Amino acid sequence: MKAHDVKRLVAYYVKKYNTRNPFELADYIGVEVQTGQLGESSGFYMFLKNHKCIFLNEDLEDHERTLVMAHELAHSIMHRKENCYFIRNRTLLLTSKIEIEANTFAAELLIPDEIIMGNPGLTKAQIACLAGYDERIMEFKK
Repeated sequence: MKAHDVKRLVAYYVKKYNTRNPFELADYIGVEVQTGQLGESSGFYMFLKNHKCIFLNEDLEDHERTLVMAHELAHSIMHRKENCYFIRNRTLLLTSKIEIEANTFAAELLIPDEIIMGNPGLTKAQIACLAGYDERIMEFKK
């Protein structure tokens, strides 16, 4: 899926459910979310017995939990039957097609174009900071 297609997909969900909150979106589309001890993993998505499930590490800070949730939500929508893991400090650097798509979905969901257009003098890093996320997510913002 191309970046502009991912952007359109995010726009569809945002408009349909009137939210950019990945937890609310998961609830609307029937994705079960669980939190617990996951060791090195920040989170992961699994398709179990025809159910979409996202597991989040309970040790994540709020902004990081939201980013991981948006990333895993992308997998639940775009890669429904794949099992995908978000590994802290590594997933934003991966180059596989599905990870790039999930990162692009998360960036488009969490950093609306309005933030960028409303702050024309800011760098990508500053915009990411303003939105409360790691600056690497801006590499996926189209």
